[in-house]
Amino acid sequence: MAIVFDKENRLFTLCTKNSMYQMKADDKGILLHTYYGRKTDICDYSYLIQRRDHGFSGNPDEAAGDRTYSTDTLPQEYSSFGSGDYRESALDIRYDNGTRTLGLRYEGYEIIKGKYSIPGLPAMYADENEAETLVITLRDDVQDVRVKLYYGVVKDLDVITRSVSVENHGQAPVQLERVMSLCLDQPYGDWDWMTFYGKHEMERQLSRTPIHHGVQSVGSLRGASSHQYNPFVMLADKNATETSGECYGFSFLYSGNFLAAAEKDQFDQTRLIMGIHPENFEFLLREGEIFHAPEVMMVYSAEGFEKMSNCYHKAVREHVCRGRFKLERRPVLINNWEGTYFDFTGEKLLEMAKEAASCGVELFVMDDGWFGKRDDDNSGLGDWFVNEKKLGGTLGSLIQKINDLGVKFGIWIEPEMISEDSDLYREHPDWALTIPGRNPVHARNQLVLDFSRKEVVDHIFDQICKVLDQGNIEYVKWDMNRSLMDVFSRGTEDQGRVMYDYVLGLYDFLERIVTRYPNLLIEGCSGGGGRFDAGMMYYTPQIWCSDNTDALDRLQIQYGTSFGYPISAVGSHVSAVPNHQTGRKTPLHTRGVVAMSGTFGYELNLMNLSEEEKQEIREQIAEYKSYAPIIQNGLYYRLSNPTEEEICAWEFVYTDEKEQSKVLLNIVMQAIHGNMTVNYVKLQGLEEAAVYREEKSGKRYTGSALMYGGMPLPVELGEYQAYQYCFVRE
Repeated sequence: MAIVFDKENRLFTLCTKNSMYQMKADDKGILLHTYYGRKTDICDYSYLIQRRDHGFSGNPDEAAGDRTYSTDTLPQEYSSFGSGDYRESALDIRYDNGTRTLGLRYEGYEIIKGKYSIPGLPAMYADENEAETLVITLRDDVQDVRVKLYYGVVKDLDVITRSVSVENHGQAPVQLERVMSLCLDQPYGDWDWMTFYGKHEMERQLSRTPIHHGVQSVGSLRGASSHQYNPFVMLADKNATETSGECYGFSFLYSGNFLAAAEKDQFDQTRLIMGIHPENFEFLLREGEIFHAPEVMMVYSAEGFEKMSNCYHKAVREHVCRGRFKLERRPVLINNWEGTYFDFTGEKLLEMAKEAASCGVELFVMDDGWFGKRDDDNSGLGDWFVNEKKLGGTLGSLIQKINDLGVKFGIWIEPEMISEDSDLYREHPDWALTIPGRNPVHARNQLVLDFSRKEVVDHIFDQICKVLDQGNIEYVKWDMNRSLMDVFSRGTEDQGRVMYDYVLGLYDFLERIVTRYPNLLIEGCSGGGGRFDAGMMYYTPQIWCSDNTDALDRLQIQYGTSFGYPISAVGSHVSAVPNHQTGRKTPLHTRGVVAMSGTFGYELNLMNLSEEEKQEIREQIAEYKSYAPIIQNGLYYRLSNPTEEEICAWEFVYTDEKEQSKVLLNIVMQAIHGNMTVNYVKLQGLEEAAVYREEKSGKRYTGSALMYGGMPLPVELGEYQAYQYCFVRE
């Protein structure tokens, strides 16, 4: 069993294949966290909790004068404000009389076969034979507020999920001011805080700092999970590496404002909380109403980051992503954006598609500028009707012409946005998020539609469906090119819930789209990587990883991304040189090797290339198709850190249904020097005694030789050379 309950001791133990999580309701009804770590025989780990009389740490009334018992020092499963715990709280509620004290006590539990779901929100899913759910109910008797803690245990994947619901069973409404999805207390340990920071065109850069006294946090107040910080964080032993040491991963399945914070207290205990950012969040919970918090996926590894990452890759790929394309190879696409920007006609697009077809490209994507009055950034958003004058005919006729070439067709949309120069804005200016009496804050000269209002979502949904119904559209690039500001909705008096309801509106739209068009592949995008999170992956099995298409910068971006997200979700393209973001010139082969660590495609005008380059592209596409099962489903190994080393190396290891093992090794030289020394790369995850044949050279190596001796790299002149080796186990 994945969930074991010791009734006599009120002890709950959650077991995965390699990890164990435990909590205990003590004699005073406080739910204590006792253990999360390596799987062991089940025992009561509450012996680890040492109680002493600490000055200025209060004692609840139930302690009956026992000054060693304090919620300020105990490791709690779910902390609340005003209970005597002065650390970061998981739950903060304000009552109608202005008070905020909450005293949660254990009331009961339920164990359910299968994995719980969350109304209106994405969540990991699993069959009854794959998972179990534990629901623990806590109650505040004074205000009759009940908190349900949800734990999903997916045993074979080494994943434990957490979510929370808050129920108001009292007579008066209560104001939720903070509802964290996760609270985890570690009573001891010397931990590092690992987060992923960045900016537009340089997302998910790894930061690793020791946890110090006080609070360290990352988060977003931008209305989206953001380019600046990602809702995936880690706690790691200070000596943890890719292949050794303890580490914990926490992935938040939510695409809006979030907070992840680690606090080291006066007694060197570490508390981690994760959930919706409490700033600008107020949710009025009326009598009988329930609030559902998003989910956190937790993974523990005793064998370093590599093991943890591969758990996340499989879990997200197979149990978060849905639909036809979660496991199916994605079509090799070409997007016209960097090839034309807004300057195109239907005839020009058809010419590009013909060239793409001759090179073996499978999908042609028409990007921004095909609708309304949209020839630049300043107009047209919200007017989702085809500009037939620009296309020189109907959208259906263009699609048919491209399909006749043997090429699939896709389009770009940005349904959450509105331009002031649009018919929709002139008709419904109140549908934009703006503050009465104030001039709005613009970004990319556009405003944001109020997706917290159902009538707005319904209208845009109907418009987009009318477009999708005009022809055989098999792909949508879903963009979002600004952050939220001026958050005020004319559809509610409860302004503190608007950002939360906005995300629910987004998810509702996406759920309706994937239900109505089950064969449609949706690629998420927010200026590239501004909403790259597991919540979006529930609806969009791939996300444009970054607007930065420079191969060298992408090495760092994709390196950071790989810690928490599967390679199959990473949108990555070969772009023209000099690169549009950096001006850097990188060999076509190198750009191809980097882009193959993702959903492979092109972002350029093929008509500007030489015949030699087109032939190389044909070869790249053929190679990618042959490598796709390895890349999409293989175990992923980071073999170097591109921010610290002059080479960037990574590897995939895949065993198919016929038990044939293949290994794909990728290397990019980031620096060149005079009289270069030889670089060696040591592989991971091979069978020591097995023999591996490199496909192109025919050379044979033992697994132990490749792992412990390494692979020597050629010493060649020229910047940013790349090497790709495919080994087959004999």
